[in-house]
Amino acid sequence: MRIFEHWKLEPEQREGAAAAIGNFDGVHLGHQAVIDLARGEARRRGVPLGVVTFEPHPREYFAPSAPPFRLMNAETRAHRLEKLGVDVLYQLPFGAELASLSPEAFAREVICAGLGLSHVVVGRDFHFGKGRAGNTADLQRLGAELGFGVTVAELVTGPGGLEISSTAIREALSAGRPREAAAMLGHWHRIDGPVLHGDKRGKSLGFPTANMSIERLHPPRFGVYAVLVDVLTGPCRGSYHGAASIGIRPMFGGSHPNLETFIFDFEGDLYGEHLSVGLVEFLRPEARFESIEELMAQMAQDCAAARAILEAL
Repeated sequence: MRIFEHWKLEPEQREGAAAAIGNFDGVHLGHQAVIDLARGEARRRGVPLGVVTFEPHPREYFAPSAPPFRLMNAETRAHRLEKLGVDVLYQLPFGAELASLSPEAFAREVICAGLGLSHVVVGRDFHFGKGRAGNTADLQRLGAELGFGVTVAELVTGPGGLEISSTAIREALSAGRPREAAAMLGHWHRIDGPVLHGDKRGKSLGFPTANMSIERLHPPRFGVYAVLVDVLTGPCRGSYHGAASIGIRPMFGGSHPNLETFIFDFEGDLYGEHLSVGLVEFLRPEARFESIEELMAQMAQDCAAARAILEAL
């Protein structure tokens, strides 16, 4: 998958792609339906399948001090889009210049002159341009005037007719229901990133962990999870089972939440390597124990429970 991080492409880079446009936070089933429509159009036209998204998320730009809400960082989103067969990702820098464009200017300067798209697909609730002034009807009108096709996708609903949305997925994760979130996502909710140096306390307890930041991400319910682990880089690249803790480590006076993953039956150095950790099942809330021995006994129980759950998948 090719990635462009600007919209002012050179003529030879403008391939007439058919592209889905949106933030795609989570790349849930609704997002996938939009991408599938773009895929069909790309095949009909014989052009690449593209996705146009924004980094940072516009909400982060307009409200930088708001609590973290993102389900995915840019790295996780790119991995998921690549797995869906996207040929080219246009990850546009969202800042003052892009935010100031009117709907007409966005269509003319970004979709046409900048990216050279032949067709775009958006969800029914799509808005664009300064102040979110443009809607799908405006996009269709501008497409007819400027020479690109427009498809408006219907909203996708889940079991019982419930709307699939990033908000509903956040609520499921906050409640410690990762399987419910996965049903809306169409995949396990994953946290990707590099392994950071920690205090190495887990190793001294017999449970060495890979520590990762969850900064700027919506925090799932604090506690212990059964997880699927993909090591994406380095000599230990591969897929593994494990147990992970998300939280602040109350036993040791932590204050910044992070993700600590113990990978079963694993030996190797993962510092600096990139991992993708998928949350499968919530095992228990974060807790403070009376002693290190009590904590270690509970960790052994957590690992046994996680093994049983993951082996049954």
